[in-house]
Amino acid sequence: MTLDELQPGEGAFIKQVSGSGALRHHLLDMGLTPHTEVTLQKVAPMGDPIQLKVRGYDLTLRLDEARNIEVDGVHRQEDEAYVERRSRDIAHPGVGELDYAPKHHKHDPAPIPKGAPLSFALVGNQNCGKTTLFNQLTGTHQHVGNFPGVTVDRKDGQIRGHREARVTDLPGIYSLSPYSSEEIVTRDFLLESQPDGIINIVDATNLERNLYLTMQLMELGIPMVLALNMMDEVRANGGSILLNELEAVLGIPVVPIAAAKNEGVDELVDHAMHMARHHRRPMRIDFCKDSDVQGDPIASVHRAIHATAHMIEPETRKIKMPLRFAATKLIEKDRLMAEKLSLPQEKQEMFAHILTIMQQETGLDAEAAMAHMRFTFITNLCVQTVVRPHESREHQRSVMIDRILTGRYTAIPSFMAIMAFIFTMTFAGIGAMLTDGMAVVVGSVTAAIDTLLTATGVNPVVHDLLINGALSGIGSVISFLPTIVTLFFFLSILEDTGYMARVAFVMDRLLRRIGLSGRSIVPMLVGFGCSVPAVMATRTLASERDRKMTVLMIPFMSCSAKLPIYALLIGAFFPQQWQAIIMIGLYFTGIIVGILFALLLRRTRFRGEPVPFVMELPNYRLPSAKSVARLIWDKAKGFLIKAFTIIFLASIIIWCLQMFDARLNVAAAPEQSLLAAIGKLAAPVFAPLGFGDWRVATALITGFMAKETVVSTLTVLLGGDITLLQGLFTPLTALVLLVFILLYTPCVAAISTMRREIGGVNAFMTVIVQCMIAWSAAYMVRRLLLLFV
Repeated sequence: MTLDELQPGEGAFIKQVSGSGALRHHLLDMGLTPHTEVTLQKVAPMGDPIQLKVRGYDLTLRLDEARNIEVDGVHRQEDEAYVERRSRDIAHPGVGELDYAPKHHKHDPAPIPKGAPLSFALVGNQNCGKTTLFNQLTGTHQHVGNFPGVTVDRKDGQIRGHREARVTDLPGIYSLSPYSSEEIVTRDFLLESQPDGIINIVDATNLERNLYLTMQLMELGIPMVLALNMMDEVRANGGSILLNELEAVLGIPVVPIAAAKNEGVDELVDHAMHMARHHRRPMRIDFCKDSDVQGDPIASVHRAIHATAHMIEPETRKIKMPLRFAATKLIEKDRLMAEKLSLPQEKQEMFAHILTIMQQETGLDAEAAMAHMRFTFITNLCVQTVVRPHESREHQRSVMIDRILTGRYTAIPSFMAIMAFIFTMTFAGIGAMLTDGMAVVVGSVTAAIDTLLTATGVNPVVHDLLINGALSGIGSVISFLPTIVTLFFFLSILEDTGYMARVAFVMDRLLRRIGLSGRSIVPMLVGFGCSVPAVMATRTLASERDRKMTVLMIPFMSCSAKLPIYALLIGAFFPQQWQAIIMIGLYFTGIIVGILFALLLRRTRFRGEPVPFVMELPNYRLPSAKSVARLIWDKAKGFLIKAFTIIFLASIIIWCLQMFDARLNVAAAPEQSLLAAIGKLAAPVFAPLGFGDWRVATALITGFMAKETVVSTLTVLLGGDITLLQGLFTPLTALVLLVFILLYTPCVAAISTMRREIGGVNAFMTVIVQCMIAWSAAYMVRRLLLLFV
C-alpha cells in the first residue's frame, strides 16, 4: 500500500520512495528513507495535505506525493513509553582540549594570528534558531519568526568582542542539495566564499533530523563547531545529550546553548575562534567505514564512495573542491557537481559501473542508498548519545491548539475569525483610538509652531511653507502611525506563535485551485504589512513558476502604506458605523481580485501545477515580548524615517510647484501653477472614474513614490484643510478612488524588489498591468454604483 492510504493514528514503515528529480531527493533528505517509521497524525480540513510524524518531527505532504511512498507493516501507533533516565551534567572540554582533533602537519598552513580577519558561516536547518543566535553573536536585531523560511538572504555582522571576526547568517537548508532558491544562496556561499569556520546550529530537541546537514558540512573540510540550540527545552522535558560522547564520535566541538536566553554563546564563540585560527578541520568525514561486512548495504555504499573519490581526485584538485563532498554529491546525481567536474567519457562510464554495482548490492538506487547510509549512522549515534525526554510541553500544547486551529470543521472559521479580529482591532478598536489621540497631538504641535512663527514675525512665505507645506504633509501621515503599528503587532504575533505554518497547511488545497502552493500564503500575509519583505519571502518557494505567480499576487494584498489613505477618505465620507466594514471590505476586495488575476495567469502565462507541498510544522511558541517590541519599533522607525525624508521632500516639492507657474513667477491661483499644468495632463485619464480634478491626479502620481504621499499631497494642495475634500469628492467617487488606490501599482521600493526577484521586464509589466486592472475595476465599480444612485 502507499502512504496516502493510512488512517489517522496509524503507523507504517517506508518500503521505497518512488518518483525522481529534486522532490524525491528532498523527501529523502527530510528523512523519508527505507525502513523508517512514519505515523499519519492528521488530514487537513479540506482533505489534503496530510500531517506525518517522522524521525521525531511533524511534516506535511500532499496526497499526490504520499502516493509515491510505498509502506508496509501497518500498525496502530501507540503512545511511546519514555524511560526516566536523566544524565548528570558532565564536565565539558574547554578550548584546546580536543585531543581527538587532527594535529598540525608541516604542510598545514600556519595558525592565523590573533587580530587577523576571520569569517564564519552560520548554517542550520530552517527554523532552528539561526537568526536568534546571529542577533546574540552580533548584537543586531534581525527579524525572527516561528515558521520555516524567515531568513531568505544572507546577513553579515561583526561578532561582539571580536572586531576581527565576521559571521554570515545564511538561509535555512536541510541538505547541501538545494531544493529552493534561498537554499542555493547557502550552498554557493559555502563552496565559493570558503569561510574560515562554520557554526552549525542544530535543534537539540530533534537531533536526528538536524545532524543530516551536519554530516554533509563536515565533508567540506572546513573547521566547524556544532551548537546544540534549545538545550533548555531538552533539560526541562527530562532529557539530556551526552556531549563528550557526541564530540568523540563526530570529531568536532559540541557546545550546548539556548540562543533565546544567550546561554552558552560565549563558549561557542571561543571554540569557533580556536578551531578557525588553528585550521582544526573535522576529524571524521567518513560515516560509512564502521561497516565492512560483505553484503551489508552500508559497506557497499562505503566502497562506492571511496572508488568514486579515487577516480575523481584529479578533477576535484583542479577546481579546488573537497574530495569526499564531490564524491558523495556525484553519487547523489547532483547536476551542479557533475557540471563542475566535467568528467571525461571514460570516467563517466567507470562511474556508471560503480553505481550499478552499488545499486545491485544494496537493492536501492544511489540517492536512497546515500540517504539510508547517513540516517543509519545518525540513528545509531542518537541511540548512544541522546537521553530521550518526555513529550515536550511545547508539543503537547501544539497538539491541543491544533485540535481547533487545524481541526476539520474549525480550521477555516478560526482563520477567518482571527483575521477579522485583527482587522477590527486595527481599524475600529485599539488602532482607531490611538490614531485619534495621535491626530490630536499632531494638531496641537502644529498649532503651537504656527503660533510661535506668527509671534516671531517670520516671513509669510516661509511661514506658509513650514505650516501648510512641510508640517501639514508630514503630520497628515504621522497621525496614522498607530494604525500601522497595531497591524504589525498582530502580524508579528502570528509569525512568532507558529500559526503562519498552520495557515499554509490549512489553505494549501484552496490555493492549489488557483495554481499556487499553500506556502504562498505566508508571503501574501506578510504583504498586508509591507510588500518588500513579502516579495523577498517568495524565495522559500521551490518552483520559479510559483515564485513569480506569488510575487505578481502580492501587490493585491493591501500593504500598510495604504492605510493612511483609506483612513483619510473613509473618515471624511462615511458614517462611523460603516467605516470598519468598508475598510475590511477593501482588504477582501484586494484578495478576490488577486485570486481572479492568479486564475488568469494560470490559464495563460503560467500553465502547469504548483510545486509539491513539503513543509515542517514547528511547535507553537509563546511570542517573545522583546521580539515583538523590536519588530514594532523597527517598523515605526522606518515609517518615521520615510515621513521625515521622502514625504517631507515630496511635501516641499508639491508646495513649491503649486506656488509658481511655468515661468517661475508666483502663481496668481493654484490652478495656474506649474503643478496644476502637470496634473491637468494626467487628469483626463481619471475623468471617467469621477475624479478628474488635477489635484487628485497629482496626488496619485506622487503615490508611485510612496503611497503615504497621496495623503500628504492632498493635504498640502488643500492648504491643510482636510474638510475641503468634500469639494473634490462625493461618497461615491471617494469609494471609487479607494478601489483604484487599493489595486494600483505598489511603491518604488516594492517595484525595485520585484525587479531584483523576477526581472526588470516582469516588474515593468506588473506596473502597467496593475494600473490597467485598477482603472478597469474602479470604472466597473463606478458604473455599478451609478445604477443604484
